[in-house]
Amino acid sequence: MVATSGLGARHKDIMPSWVALNYEEPIALERGEGRRVWDTEGNVYLDFFGGILTTMSGHGVPEVVDAIKDQASRILHSSTLYLIKPAIELAEKIAELSPIEGAKVFFVTSGTEANEAALLLAATRRRSNQIIALRNSYHGRSFAAMGATGIRGWSASSLSPFHVSYVHSGYRYRSPFGHLPEREFIAACADDLRDIIETTTAGDVACMIAEPIQGVGGFAIPPDGFFAAMKDVLDEYGILFVSDEVQTGWGRTGEHFWGIDAHGVTPDIMTFAKGIGNGLSLAGVIAPAEIMDGIKANSISTFGGNPLAAAAGLANLNYVLDNDLQTNARKVGEHLLGRLSELPEHHAVVGEVRGRGLMLAIELVQPGTKEPNQQAALDVMEATKQRGLLVGKGGFYNNVVRIAPPLSLTLEEADEGCDKLADAVSSVSR
Repeated sequence: MVATSGLGARHKDIMPSWVALNYEEPIALERGEGRRVWDTEGNVYLDFFGGILTTMSGHGVPEVVDAIKDQASRILHSSTLYLIKPAIELAEKIAELSPIEGAKVFFVTSGTEANEAALLLAATRRRSNQIIALRNSYHGRSFAAMGATGIRGWSASSLSPFHVSYVHSGYRYRSPFGHLPEREFIAACADDLRDIIETTTAGDVACMIAEPIQGVGGFAIPPDGFFAAMKDVLDEYGILFVSDEVQTGWGRTGEHFWGIDAHGVTPDIMTFAKGIGNGLSLAGVIAPAEIMDGIKANSISTFGGNPLAAAAGLANLNYVLDNDLQTNARKVGEHLLGRLSELPEHHAVVGEVRGRGLMLAIELVQPGTKEPNQQAALDVMEATKQRGLLVGKGGFYNNVVRIAPPLSLTLEEADEGCDKLADAVSSVSR
């Protein structure tokens, strides 16, 4: 066992100050198995956050580990200058699973890079540097992706290669339209989109980029059909729609394989990352040939879709499909949501519980108000850690506890985690 206090000091000395760590006394995770992880001091935790929704199938899944070992024993890297069989096979499977007809797939290494590539494709197709994004959104930490992010706390600069206009999202809890009935709420947001296009752009907008469920934004879930109404407006102006599926893809929402499927529309471009590699760096863009092939300059991806990551991604995706983890996410997620939805009745510090599949959130407020309670979120994080449970945090005000365990979570583990979480909320509420 290794004490983490020394690691914390070394991290502070050598890493940038803006690289955040969870907890007053950060932990170093050493190993994992299934839905549990162990830190270097021997403490065991039930993992309800999966490395920010990345450990999709679980820790130490034999099928994935064996695929990594087999590929590593042969060749680790070659770059896209050479044919990569597992990358081609994985791309074929992803294209088949996507709703986009005649899709092509370009692999990169992160969700940030995937969104960057999608924005490049859209800008090239439309010959425009104007884009539309949603308020409370997050699309990455690169220069362009950061410029499209609608959360001030994650935007380090106002500079951007794009002219960005922000529209209302489907985050009803804090929307000025939130009091409206669902259909009227959707219509008001669609009207706002049209007004923004007419008043703040030159008309030739490249795309609108949106997360079907806002991830860093606190798992804000729009009503079903929200993006259908938005896309109707985009189609009036010929504007492309980019669905950022970095957190919502691969069946995590339970009811659908892709988050955007809940809205009955087909996006022009899709991005993916996180869960597909189950921990290895793997991400990408899906687009029809006429858009994907629009880049005329030469390009490669040194690490995107490398043999090791692609072999892991292929094994991981097969594991998800073979074991129908999407159905498990729906079943276990509904059970978790049902139990967690009781919290607001007993604790005034809980403003809202929301979720879809294994993507759930608890928004914490000052009792009796909707005023964000950031301290309560920090306290719940610490309290869950003390009880052997790892959760995440997010939201525009950093007042939302995020729950996103591996899709293989069992009902028994869901109840165990829910008990720990409810007890943590109770302790903070007192």
